[in-house]
Amino acid sequence: MSSITLENIGKSYGGSGPAAIGNLSMEIGKSEFLCLLGPSGCGKTTTLRMIAGLEHPTDGRILVDGKPIVSVEEGIFTVPEKRNMGLVFQNYALWPHMTIRQNVEFGLKLRKTATVECDATVDRVMTKLGIAKYANRYPAQLSGGQQQRVALARMLALNPSIILLDEPLSNLDAKLRLEMRAELKRIHAEAGSTIVFVTHDQWEAMTLATTIAVMSEGELQQVGTPDDIYERPANRFVAEFVGSLPINIIEMNAGQSSPLLGWLKTVLAHFELSGATIASAGVRPEAVRLGALADGEATRCAAGRSAIIDVVPTGGSWIVELDVDGSRFLAIATENPRRAKGEIIHFWVEREHLHLFDREKKRVAL
Repeated sequence: MSSITLENIGKSYGGSGPAAIGNLSMEIGKSEFLCLLGPSGCGKTTTLRMIAGLEHPTDGRILVDGKPIVSVEEGIFTVPEKRNMGLVFQNYALWPHMTIRQNVEFGLKLRKTATVECDATVDRVMTKLGIAKYANRYPAQLSGGQQQRVALARMLALNPSIILLDEPLSNLDAKLRLEMRAELKRIHAEAGSTIVFVTHDQWEAMTLATTIAVMSEGELQQVGTPDDIYERPANRFVAEFVGSLPINIIEMNAGQSSPLLGWLKTVLAHFELSGATIASAGVRPEAVRLGALADGEATRCAAGRSAIIDVVPTGGSWIVELDVDGSRFLAIATENPRRAKGEIIHFWVEREHLHLFDREKKRVAL
């Protein structure tokens, strides 16, 4: 169990283009399960590889338990094998000519671990991950999910204080991904290791992490708990990136007039916004309520009528696509709305569920 500190980390590959990572600072606490979340090319894997020692930062320092393992200014660089970190790659990276048991014990053999201790550790880890019965098979004889368990077992056998996972579930089908998510949560709960997990799948991040760090174009956008990231996004990028359905964005264009915009402007006029200019407002689909507004609720809710574009069943809930002021607006119904395309339906939104953003797309708190 170790803490990790990134201080003003930068990574540039030369040339005139922007840096891959720019002035990144972050604190990862002991026993924390942190997910680096962001779209492809945002720098999350590069950050993980710098922590692992597979990439050299061009600026800044990386500290483990307060001791620098990388410092560009001081010329410090601890080689990967001396960092006591376990790394699982996206493509598993198993030795094809070795049996499953030989793959799992590979790191222990390199450490010259005593045979008795090595055998006991391998047996324990393989049993825990349910792969002991495949000990004498080769990787090509296993499924993708089984190979993923072998890669995890090989890493866990070394008992690292820090576990680094680079999109380890992306090659699995939906059922296996669910199983492996549960396995990772169990491993974290039992071992108490500090885990850094790279993913572009916000659903994985929300269900696995104790802390999420959202990145975009090499810069950190927000660090917080899953609830913080979802309910209080720091900017429009985070609000639009996180969510199984995209957030509905309403542009507050000065020259545009509509019933919904009129209501929003009336509501916002009652709040002290420290002089901020609201450029857009966001509403998550699950915050949109369908049906007529109750009496006495008009002052705190946005109400309107809209034509239904489509109703999409998802099993247990229904996605209702609305045409609001000429824009596509999504709502989630937990009961079948039993409405057809083209029908008019009432909808409303409580003002507490509004996400407001200024011209720089930063969050403005009510």
